[in-house]
Amino acid sequence: MNPSDHGFNPAFNMAVIKEVINDALERVRTPTPMRLRDLIRQIRAARTAAEERAVINKECAYIRSTFREEDSVWRCRNIAKLLYIHMLGYPAHFGQLECLKLIASPRFTDKRIGYLGAMLLLDERQDVHLLITNCLKNDLNSSTQFVVGLALCTLGAIASPEMSRDLAGEVERLMKSPNAYVRKKAALCAYRIILKVPELMEIFLPATRSLLSEKNHGVLITGVSLITEMCENSVDTLQHFKKIVPNLVRILKNLILAGYSPEHDVSGVSDPFLQVKILRLLRILGKNDVEASEAMNDILAQVATNTETSKNVGNTILYETVLSIMDIRSESGLRVLAINILGRFLLNNDKNIRYVALNTLLKTVHVDTSAVQRHRTTILECLKDPDVSIRRRALELSFALINSSNIRAMMKELLLFLEKTDPEFKEMASSSIVLAAEKYAPNIKWHLDTLLAVLVAAGNYVRDDVVSCVIQLMVATPSQQTYMVSQFWSALESDTSDRQPLTQVATWCIGEFGDLLLSPESGIQITEGDVISVYHRLLTSPQNTAITKQYALTSLTKLSTRFQQTETSKIRELIESFGSHVQMELQQRGVEYSQLFGKYSYLRSGLLERMPPLEIQKSNISTHNGNVSQEIEEEDISPQENPNSNALLVLLGGESGEHDVVAPPPKPSIGTNQDLLDLLGGLDSGLEIIPENNSSDAKVINESSIAVQNNNNNIINSINSTTNYLDDALPVTSKPIETTVYDKGGLKIDFTLQKIPDAQNTTVVNVSAYNVTSEAFTEFLFQAAVPKTFQLQLLPPSGTVIPEGGVVTQILRVTTPNKVALRMRIRVSYNCNGATITDQTEVNNFPVEPWQ
Repeated sequence: MNPSDHGFNPAFNMAVIKEVINDALERVRTPTPMRLRDLIRQIRAARTAAEERAVINKECAYIRSTFREEDSVWRCRNIAKLLYIHMLGYPAHFGQLECLKLIASPRFTDKRIGYLGAMLLLDERQDVHLLITNCLKNDLNSSTQFVVGLALCTLGAIASPEMSRDLAGEVERLMKSPNAYVRKKAALCAYRIILKVPELMEIFLPATRSLLSEKNHGVLITGVSLITEMCENSVDTLQHFKKIVPNLVRILKNLILAGYSPEHDVSGVSDPFLQVKILRLLRILGKNDVEASEAMNDILAQVATNTETSKNVGNTILYETVLSIMDIRSESGLRVLAINILGRFLLNNDKNIRYVALNTLLKTVHVDTSAVQRHRTTILECLKDPDVSIRRRALELSFALINSSNIRAMMKELLLFLEKTDPEFKEMASSSIVLAAEKYAPNIKWHLDTLLAVLVAAGNYVRDDVVSCVIQLMVATPSQQTYMVSQFWSALESDTSDRQPLTQVATWCIGEFGDLLLSPESGIQITEGDVISVYHRLLTSPQNTAITKQYALTSLTKLSTRFQQTETSKIRELIESFGSHVQMELQQRGVEYSQLFGKYSYLRSGLLERMPPLEIQKSNISTHNGNVSQEIEEEDISPQENPNSNALLVLLGGESGEHDVVAPPPKPSIGTNQDLLDLLGGLDSGLEIIPENNSSDAKVINESSIAVQNNNNNIINSINSTTNYLDDALPVTSKPIETTVYDKGGLKIDFTLQKIPDAQNTTVVNVSAYNVTSEAFTEFLFQAAVPKTFQLQLLPPSGTVIPEGGVVTQILRVTTPNKVALRMRIRVSYNCNGATITDQTEVNNFPVEPWQ
């Protein structure tokens, strides 16, 4: 028998036998290294970190020695162990060159470990990185598909811009390979190259479009992913690929209508991964494109109605379908269908699906609000979900759904949520409720009741903007002041230690409108002694904060002008008791408020008079060299709030006031407490200016924060300035100059001009308005305007009523250019015997620099 008949070749087999014998002899001469699994066992058996380090250091030392000896027999095993050590966080950079040697090996097992080591140990910052380019180019031309696949994976993982440019042509060639495995790997590599070097996109365009005609789903997925990346990075490429919308629709339709395919089936759905990729690409191609959107409307409707929803796989496809429908120019009925799908998601037991639905509805609520409103009940139910993230998204969505028609029902649910929710939600929820109520409140009474409910439900977690908003609304609504002050009194009678903001608002309002609290219209029977007893409890309770006590102390001082004189002594005793308080702020208030009951009692009624309604204003504030100039433009003021809203336009001679700067009307809310600073102390007023902000809460701060907080703090400064003035006269560089500027109808107005020493161009004008008739003048208003090159600050008057033979004073501060005479237009308005008298005149007889 001939051995060759049985496939036996003596020459070939002898060569193989010799190679095996030599390899065995080499292994005998070389000590066998530890296997990877044995190293893993030793590392896991280490009981301490020190033992683990000892095992790894010993093995690393052995691996280094084998590298130095150029041991090629066990190099693959040593690199594998080194990669495991690297994964544990220990240094393994000394194995980089050995990885290159394995890549150059003809054996597939060596190449696989070598490429894996290159992907883990190399990056584009390493010099060794340049040496791998030639190896990659050789392997990209290999006849073995798995070697080509290794090279493509490595190129996609560690490619630098330079390497991408060098090998992009090879990758493009492989995208046209007849082997589906190689085409898939090449498309993925092209995707990574485009991420690194977007300008290489044009090289891959022809080959990429051909991938959509593939039958292999793996190639289809990679092709769709590559096209998606191209369209997201280039507008021109996006326009180029809009032609493939019919192809994508056809592929997606085949996936939906195809029968069971074991190769691509996932939980009864045919290749959901490919469906999601196609839906995302359709969303990108159809955005802001009517024609493309029209082509895909039908298939999106089919996917939305035919996809199984009992499994998460189907929900994933539906979610991507909803995103596509809401992003493209879809029909209104299709959008309603998409929002209904999200509504079904809200009923799902899986909290992840509910969160995704809420998050998507929050993004799409402004696209079709009416469709989302149909699911309002379900959204409100999500406020009771135990998951914090779901509650947060449901709360944000609930506020987005509020409008004028559902404000009552929504606010009822939100207040119930505010009362029971965790503290972390109370701040945000209370502020949002206040903003929504301000925007959509059906009437003032409902608005005030809602704000009171917020203060009660949120407790100590109410933000300062809510406090300011309530106070501002109270001051601006005289018709509801009696009702609200009685409501606040009822709240104040109970324990409010856990509701400090409520206590602050209540004390402020009772101090401001204490006389209304005792009136028969309030509907409650209390005495002044009852009120003082409650204030005594608030001021002595250790549970109340210092800020709350500051509010209460200022409020009690105001009550001394609202109550009868019989209770003033009790108020004075309570205030004087704080003159030795351990807290400096309360001690200062106690001392300085006490002075209003003694030597300077005649100033108390003027300092503590009731605040007028706050006007809605927007401020345009600019600062130059430390001097703040402010121009205030009135807006949306009803005639009841400001009967002279256009007075300054008339004062300037019509509507052509482009050459004049108009001083704002008096703002007693911030100026009543500041006038004594300039009038008596000759100091800069230091008025706090709050920058303009378009948000509603910024308006609240602009109008009420000054009125509340500065009303407390600046009263102290005013009293302090008053006492200083009574000891030291106003310093001026010359004697005051007096002049009469108006004398008509029993009203006489005198100007007294004085110079501020530290400001050579600033004149202080003391305005004195005398009533020389036998009738009182009420609602007295003085206004002034100066040229635009001047700066005018008009402080509030000492009052708005001039009794028979009485006088009202007011302060003007005017800054003029050098050597320029002062010019001014004035306007007066007052009521006498029920008749409103308005007049204006121009004052241009001021001397030049009268202080010289």
